[in-house]
Amino acid sequence: MNNVIKVKRAYDEASPSDGYRIYVDRLWPRGLSHETFHYDLWDKDIAPSDELREWFHAEPDTRWEEFCHRYMSELSANPAFPSLCALVASHPTVTLLYSSRDHEHNNAIVLANALRERAMD
Repeated sequence: MNNVIKVKRAYDEASPSDGYRIYVDRLWPRGLSHETFHYDLWDKDIAPSDELREWFHAEPDTRWEEFCHRYMSELSANPAFPSLCALVASHPTVTLLYSSRDHEHNNAIVLANALRERAMD
C-alpha cells in the first residue's frame, strides 16, 4: 500500500499534511460550522449504524472490543465500503475525521484498520 491513512479529531486544526479529509461520523460535529470545518467528503454511509453507535456510547469502556467486531461486520456488508476503499486508494494521504472525545476508542480507528487490511488483500 502506497498511501497513508491517518485518523484525526474533527476539532483539530486542518493541515496540508492531512491530504484528502473524510468525515466518517453519521452526526455533524457539535459546534463546528460548515464554513469553518474543512473536509473533502462527509461519508455518513460508512459510519456505524445508529443502533451500534448508541449501544457503544452507553458503555464505551467495556464495549470497545465488541464494538470493533460488530462495526467490522457492518463494514463487510456495507455497499459503501468498497467505494471508500477505491477512493482511499486513489489518494496518497487520507485523514479520517471523527468527533468523539475519545482518541483511542472511536469508529475512525476501526475504519482505518479495515481500510488498511483491505489494501493488503
